[in-house]
Amino acid sequence: MTQTKKKTENKKRRRLSPIAKLISYILIIVSGVLLYNVGQEVYTHMMLRRQLAEAQARYQEVLEENEYLTSEREKLKDPDYVQSYARNNYMLSKDGEQIYYLPEK
Repeated sequence: MTQTKKKTENKKRRRLSPIAKLISYILIIVSGVLLYNVGQEVYTHMMLRRQLAEAQARYQEVLEENEYLTSEREKLKDPDYVQSYARNNYMLSKDGEQIYYLPEK
């Protein structure tokens, strides 16, 4: 009889009360919601890091372009540079000068 009592006591211990089951289900649902929120935050963080990297690359390009334009502005203050720039880029010539184009190899 003692073995029978032990078996029935074990069965009683293994069974959860309805309140304990409800609490377990609620904890599982809350854990799922929290994990979902953490996943969303990680995804948002990754997207923001990617956008930041793109913005930094674009910023570097703008800085380089600004440096180039600043140097060009300084060069354009020199009349000799302006004259050679116009002759090379706009095919202008001096009085009495003829321009010949040679074929490229």
